Amino acid sequence: MNRLISREELRTRLSSASRPVLVEALPEKYYAAKHLPGALHLPHDQVDTLAAGTLPEKSAQIVVYCANRQCQNSHIAAHRLSVLGYTNVSVYAGGKQDWEEAGLPFESAAEIAVVA
Repeated sequence: MNRLISREELRTRLSSASRPVLVEALPEKYYAAKHLPGALHLPHDQVDTLAAGTLPEKSAQIVVYCANRQCQNSHIAAHRLSVLGYTNVSVYAGGKQDWEEAGLPFESAAEIAVVA
């Protein structure tokens, strides 16, 4: 089982020099609508196919999240990453719901497209 990380711990890590790679494990439409700032997209059912290209460093600090505590996508993705040899994977189980309830910001694909 992968280690769980709280919102407070995630916020601390995201503002540190050793920022983790944040990964959303939901389908494309949910990622495009809104995702945590800086998050990469890695759907839970495509981890085996996409992980090497999305996450080339197997020792990187990775935090996977999905919609909320009931959603299992982040746990599935984190498990697959571990099986593939990733050694430092955590799950932010509260996911988008917990982040939003705390009033924290999101990004969307539309915003990124405008900036790019």
